[in-house]
Amino acid sequence: MTNAMLPDDVERALLVGRVWREGAGPAVVVVRQGEVFDITRTVPTVSALLERPDLQQLVLQSPGESLGPVRELMEDPAARGVRMLAPCDLQAIKACGVTFAVSLLERVIEERAKGDPARAAGLRREIQSRIGADLSEIRPGSGEAMRLKEDLVAQGLWSQYMEVGIGPDAEVFTKSQPMSAVGYGDAVGLHPASKWNNPEPEIVLAVNSAGVALGATLGNDVNLRDIEGRSALLLGKAKDNNASCAIGPFIRLFDQLFTVDTIRNAEVSLLIEGEDGFQLGGTSRMREISRDPLDLVAQTCGKHHQYPDGFMLFLGTMFSPTKDRGAAGGGFTHHLGDRVSISSPSLGTLVNQVQRSDQLPPWTFGVRALYSNLVQRGIAIGE
Repeated sequence: MTNAMLPDDVERALLVGRVWREGAGPAVVVVRQGEVFDITRTVPTVSALLERPDLQQLVLQSPGESLGPVRELMEDPAARGVRMLAPCDLQAIKACGVTFAVSLLERVIEERAKGDPARAAGLRREIQSRIGADLSEIRPGSGEAMRLKEDLVAQGLWSQYMEVGIGPDAEVFTKSQPMSAVGYGDAVGLHPASKWNNPEPEIVLAVNSAGVALGATLGNDVNLRDIEGRSALLLGKAKDNNASCAIGPFIRLFDQLFTVDTIRNAEVSLLIEGEDGFQLGGTSRMREISRDPLDLVAQTCGKHHQYPDGFMLFLGTMFSPTKDRGAAGGGFTHHLGDRVSISSPSLGTLVNQVQRSDQLPPWTFGVRALYSNLVQRGIAIGE
């Protein structure tokens, strides 16, 4: 099982991550030939590492302290005095929504259900029969999309989610704050007010300050369907809570073997395993995305918006679970204790357990704490 936690070609993958070392603090790590090395004294943050022109050389050759085999570290990190962290630090954490036709329909359903899961099944049948078009075949912003918009407006079916789903402009929002994401093995949090929610398995691009996508990893954009469904103006409450964002296990850097085309053709699998014996799986196929990943990057940053520390960009998901869990027609929602595994062969697996955001340890280690910690350890932060 441990092997599946890592890319299927881990021996040749360029992997960058972060761990918390007991008695020290956060460390930037790289994986070389299956072994983890702490390179924090060479490059103190992942954000700084992704700005370096000699990035790949640093990953392959920079001096560092060995923390042991990566498989052993992931299998039992506590035994090695570490805890895995999200593989980003100072970067902004952004996300794109409604980039798959299936998720577009589910957002419209949430909006019309006003957060009531009991209304979802009936609305799903009604909307699917009235739209009539295969939204996955429509290029956002095209003439065909605009003609469909006119038809939907006439039918009273147009919504803000349709606008970003098939209109010219993508939905890009701030998912979480720098330093707030949790990593592999940590718990993810649900706001205690939410009764209808689900994981959102996604690929996440690592982008530097120049707007260049340098690698990718996996993420869980935890989704509170009832809160966002009540009003899109509650998106911040629905998306940004304690431990509501998981990223990991490692950023895999692009090279000759792993490219943006790998992402364009990737499959992302999800498995939810409940303590009650419930299981639910699904797969997102990136070739079904409505907007190219690099177009999403360009809509996020450019002359209109800069990110001097870089950013992580969730690309969206087609996974919107409808399988009932409980009352007939109520659809899926999380139970506390659910184990969520998000996998892709070239990126490994991100595993987290679901808990309540108000019952998890508070987030206290932010950017000021990071810089203070590095100074106390005698690590230069000029990079």
